[in-house]
Amino acid sequence: MTMTKTSTAGERLEMRGITITFPGVKALTSVDFEVEPGRAHALIGANGAGKSTLMKVLAGAYTHYTGEIKVGGKPVTIRSPKDAKAQGIQVVYQEVDTALIPNLSVGENIMLEQTVSGMKGRHFIGWRKLHQAAAAVLQRLQVQIPTKKLVQELTLAEKQMVLIARSVILECRFLVLDEPTAPLSHSETEQLFRLIRMLKQDGVGIIFISHRLPELYEICEDITIMRDGERVANGSLEKMEQQQVVEYMLGARLEGQFPNRVPKIGVHGFEARHIRDRDKVNDVTLRVHKGEIVGIGGLVGAGKTELCRALFGASPSATGEIYVGGKKLKLGSPHAAVQGGIALVPEERRREGVFVEESVVTNLTVAGLSRFTGFGSWLSRSKEKGAAAEMIRSLGVKTPNDQAKVRNLSGGNQQKIAIGKWLLVDADVYIFDEPTKGVDVGAKRDIYELVAALADRGKCILYASSEMSEMMGITDRIYVMYDGAVAKELHTAETNEEEMMLYSTGGVIE
Repeated sequence: MTMTKTSTAGERLEMRGITITFPGVKALTSVDFEVEPGRAHALIGANGAGKSTLMKVLAGAYTHYTGEIKVGGKPVTIRSPKDAKAQGIQVVYQEVDTALIPNLSVGENIMLEQTVSGMKGRHFIGWRKLHQAAAAVLQRLQVQIPTKKLVQELTLAEKQMVLIARSVILECRFLVLDEPTAPLSHSETEQLFRLIRMLKQDGVGIIFISHRLPELYEICEDITIMRDGERVANGSLEKMEQQQVVEYMLGARLEGQFPNRVPKIGVHGFEARHIRDRDKVNDVTLRVHKGEIVGIGGLVGAGKTELCRALFGASPSATGEIYVGGKKLKLGSPHAAVQGGIALVPEERRREGVFVEESVVTNLTVAGLSRFTGFGSWLSRSKEKGAAAEMIRSLGVKTPNDQAKVRNLSGGNQQKIAIGKWLLVDADVYIFDEPTKGVDVGAKRDIYELVAALADRGKCILYASSEMSEMMGITDRIYVMYDGAVAKELHTAETNEEEMMLYSTGGVIE
């Protein structure tokens, strides 16, 4: 079986003068982009810069663009996903679950397109050959996943591998990876990079979208930087310093990533005792003072997300006691948590944090509709729109208007909306689960400022992140988790990233 179609030196991918407009906004303005076979090309920019739009043009998702696309110097027509695949262009999006069928096996998902096309005029599938072919491509990629295992039983990293295997078996020549490392642990990222290097050796051109700048220097040779729908820089990555990359992205110098704050620590405002949730959370006890930012640190898979969900009443199997302002809450649902003054900004914003098919104004006001109702529970549209407008302004949300669907906004703007809806509720306890995942350095700074402002207002903040630098930059105190339990409580001013990493990996200091 042909695993990949090895590119020749002349088969470069070129996009020339790509321009596309949506109602109320010009998303791309005469953008040039090119990818060499056998090389990894970093495509970066602040959220809303246009990089995802450019890749959707390449993938055939948008058809109303102007400009030209060439492969090997010859013009090609890409006006549908089928056209893109015919040119060997494959895309692995950040939300991998949307591209896989969870109740089908690994083998069926890898061979999905061949199975569907092979069924035309036939009424049976050769299951043995299907799994043999899927196993062969996984073996070629050195990925150890049983082909008969259901996709719904896989980790996020394994799902990515399945999507890459599907791309390879479809004779991929150019592979787009959109924020591929955002949900991955360090070891999983290393496995992905090994796979990318293997594909490059086979002549596949890689387009790598990421906000983690150190990763770009590890895996990419070339870079294109976009800002406000235009290409602002392009060239060899090794000739560009990280600070220069950030300046191109933002159009200005980034002065101080984290806010300078003098914590005003008050009395105990939140306490959780002996929280357990099956084998994911193991007897966690923690406390937060008013005005304090407390980190929940640890590597991917340490149990941070599961703990956040348990504290918000989103896990029916969780047990333990929770107190807000000294009052014990009976948490059996997120609704009860909200009533008790707790808000959660979840890690998976598109699936759990926002309603992607609804408008910006609906998303911002949905958690606090009682503020905008009057006599007879009638909703005041003017009050609702006024509150949303103020929140859009204060958060710096980039949107054509307040009626734009959230799914059309960038990841950073979606995250601002996921946070903004709780600011209108005015909760007592804010739980942030990986709030800066998949957002650019400028949007990260905005989010840090929001978190700090909430603490300054006397709110209790729990901030879960696998980024050690974030823990050091934004928190006052840190609970480091390992294997579902708190391995160590640290005062941020008295620790460092090395000590955090030690406890995150199960180590101890004698």
